[in-house]
This record gives sequence, C-alpha cells and structure tokens, in this order.
Amino acid sequence: MGPLKITIAGAGIGGLAAALALARDGHSIRVIERAHEFSQVGAGIQVSPNGMAVLGALGLEQFPAETVRLEAVRLRDGPNGREVATLDFRRHAGDLRWQLSHRSTLVAQLAAAARRAGAAIELGVDCMPPPAGQALEGDDLLIGADGIKSRMRTRVDNAASPFFTGQVAWRTVIPDTRYEPVVEVHMGPGRHLVTYPIEGGRRNVVAFEERTEWVEEGWHHEDDPDNLRTAFSGFGSDVRRMLDSVESVHLWGLFRHQVARRWVHGRKVLLGDAAHSTLPFLAQGANLALEDAWVLAAAVRRHDLQTALERYQALRIPRTRRIVNAATRNARNYHLRIPPVRLAAHAALKVASTVAPAAMLKRFDWIYRHDVTGLEV
Repeated sequence: MGPLKITIAGAGIGGLAAALALARDGHSIRVIERAHEFSQVGAGIQVSPNGMAVLGALGLEQFPAETVRLEAVRLRDGPNGREVATLDFRRHAGDLRWQLSHRSTLVAQLAAAARRAGAAIELGVDCMPPPAGQALEGDDLLIGADGIKSRMRTRVDNAASPFFTGQVAWRTVIPDTRYEPVVEVHMGPGRHLVTYPIEGGRRNVVAFEERTEWVEEGWHHEDDPDNLRTAFSGFGSDVRRMLDSVESVHLWGLFRHQVARRWVHGRKVLLGDAAHSTLPFLAQGANLALEDAWVLAAAVRRHDLQTALERYQALRIPRTRRIVNAATRNARNYHLRIPPVRLAAHAALKVASTVAPAAMLKRFDWIYRHDVTGLEV
C-alpha cells in the first residue's frame, strides 16, 4: 500500500504513538487536539513491559533513561500499615521492565518523536466527526484517539454514554522525601491508596474511594486536600503523614464505557480510551493505547486498508475486553470490607508472596509478556 493521508483526533499517548508509528512508515500524518496545550493534569503512569516493548520498537530509548525503573510492589493493610506482601521484580521478573513517570513526560517525548518523523501536530483544533463511515475531506483514514469522551465513537459504534463506576480518585503529586523505586498499595475497606516515585524528585499519589454516585458537574475538579485527608484518616500514620504534605489535589469520577462492539466503520477507526476505557486498577490504560497504536500501524503496513482495519479490530477487541474485566475485578480485591474476609485474603497474599513469589507474577504473564511488536498481524 502506498502512503496514506491520515488525520488523528487526539494528542494523548495513543494518538501520538499512532502518529509516530505511521509517520515512520511514510504516511502523511496530521494530529489535531482540542486542548491548546498538553495538559499536566493526570499525574503519574506506570508503563509495564507490554508498553515498554512498543516504546522500544518506536525508538524512544530516552524514556527509560529519564524516568524511574520500578523494582518492587509492596501491598500494605491500610488501617494498621503492616506489610501484607512484597513482589521483588529484580529477583522474580527476569528481563521484564516497568517504568514510572509523569504522564506529561511520555506525551512530550512521543510528540517530539512524531514531529521528527514528519507528523504535524496542531493544538487548539476541534474535530467535528464527519458522517458515519467517512474520513475528513481529502483523507484516507480518520483515527479517533479522542479519549473516553470521544465524539468519534458515536460515529463508529453508536454505543451508550460512559457510566459512573462507583469509584472516585484523588490525584496529586508531592515532593518525594524518601526515594524508593517501589509502588506501595495501601488497602482498606471501600478504599485504597497507591503511591510511587516519578522523575524530578516527586511522588505520585492516587487515592480511590467507593461512592454510590457522582453528582459533580464535569468529570473532575480541584478539591480541598482536607477531603482527601478525611477519607483516609483511618489509615496508618505513614499514609496520614504523607497526605499532610498535599497542597493541591484533583478529584475524578471514574467513568468507563463497555468495550466498543465495533471499532471500525468505513474509513474511521477507534484507538485507546475511545474504544476501551478501563478502570486504573491494573495500570493498563496507557499500555493498551500503545499496543493499539503499534498493531494498527503494523496492520496498515501489511494489508490493504480495509483488511488492515478489520485485522486490527479482530486482534484488539478480545485482549482489551479481558483486561478491562480484570481491572474491574481487581478493585474488589483492594476494597474488601468484611474483616474476616480481608484478613484471610491478606494472609493468602502473604503466604503466596513468601512461598511462590514468581508464581504470583506469572499469573499476569498474559498481560506483561504480551509483545505486540512480535505479533503476526
């Protein structure tokens, strides 16, 4: 197939990765983004081995050099602060690599690499999707990477609006006074808190709480840090002391779609959260978007356009659906409310992490060892 003229709606991680992958193959790429600047809102991300494989194949060697390599995950009982289990990736993960970063670092690196490859990125440009099945005038393909609020999705899948999942999240970044390349998960009844270091001597903090409804206007807003401190006042002294240093915080209602039934319609295709928004309890949102970008570009490289789009959809729907469902289940595991059940679950985690830590990690091989750069697309 000769060079295509492609517009990508959305300059997030998925859209920019697709721009880079497709531009490297010689296609004419234009990325349009409604925002007038790349947002700093969103805080930290975890790029797991499946995402790192894509970044490596795209030539982003500087990403691991400028971010924090994760060495372990530590689970704690939130109310008493005691360690439940630790997974040491240095000893048990082999050649797998996780990197911790602020989202804006990865976005900036992808944008710079996409521009070097020849892609044009235009901020402050709104994209009104054309009628069903059509691309923009003069284009061969329109890629909808415009996030969970995607307007492109309505022209491709015609699915229901996103629904509130019964979870909210406070997100903030604080100075890191005790650098340790470890993700800590503090688990408690109906809530949990995740914290880890990111580049620049900072620490990412995300705190989740179950709620029956979201009554705020919009999907996120700046919140009073005292509300966060109150929500976790029953947690141990380490958590309370850490939250005392929070000066500003955003509160998000966690919404998601069902995975789109159809990702392709005519010369339109969905990618990333526009197709498969997920809860963050496996830290796979950005990683799935990177996988999407690579598979789409590889399919376009190897097939005629219509076959490529159908192949992309067929490969991606089963995997994204499985991960979205697994992330939803993980929330329940973190938020056990009945004391005997929580105690038994924590005891089982402690035994497993002591007796068979490698086996605990191996349960997630289907996520982390899935390397789309080696797939026969």
